[in-house]
Amino acid sequence: MLCFLFLCGGIGGFIDSIAGGGGLITVPALLAAGLPPQLALGTNKAQSSVGTMVAVTRYVRGGLVDWPQVRGAATASFLSSAVGAWAVSLISNEFLREVVPWLLLAIVAYVMFSPKLGEHSGQAKLQAGAFGLLFGSTLGFYDGFFGPGTGAFWTIATVTLLGLELRRATAYTKVVNLASNLGSLLVFAYKGAVLLPVAGVMIAGQLIGTYLGSGLVLTIGAPLIRRIFLLVVIAIILRLLLTS
Repeated sequence: MLCFLFLCGGIGGFIDSIAGGGGLITVPALLAAGLPPQLALGTNKAQSSVGTMVAVTRYVRGGLVDWPQVRGAATASFLSSAVGAWAVSLISNEFLREVVPWLLLAIVAYVMFSPKLGEHSGQAKLQAGAFGLLFGSTLGFYDGFFGPGTGAFWTIATVTLLGLELRRATAYTKVVNLASNLGSLLVFAYKGAVLLPVAGVMIAGQLIGTYLGSGLVLTIGAPLIRRIFLLVVIAIILRLLLTS
């Protein structure tokens, strides 16, 4: 079982560093290992945070992260995700389970019919500070409260509203994902919903997968991101529809 979790951590880290959605692999793996849902989610946040941190470090070294541009969004995302993680224990998220697949389906259609989307930088439609406050607050809360598809929403928002090309959009998404992961992780840890030995095994796999995936983003760029992004979003849609 530990070897299985190590492998799933690696595959999840590889996918997550490119297009998000690594939780599609890691959360079911933790549930299959016998962890109850709350403990599985908290443990997943712990191992995912480390993998995301590795990806962010590589993107920073590759010159893809503009800190003044992303700082406000990361701060808002951190704070809002903690609130979202706390709220999930008090409020049902069934409404989101019904609505989110259709929002993601709209993203898939938009990307498929925009073949040049994100290949080059475009014109920003929102000032970075306003964008960061708006989306950091809403998507940060969403990530802590529910989560599936957060990376897809961030990627599309940064491409269409900030005018980022896909590599920089991916780097931006990883920074804010790291912030929301850490914010919600604090709440899960406070509630005792993190199993550190299991997280440690998956982190070992995450480090390898994330390093390989982020390396491909730096060298191949938009074509790879686009393909994996579409596959991941479609997989999230199917999972949500089949479990709703």
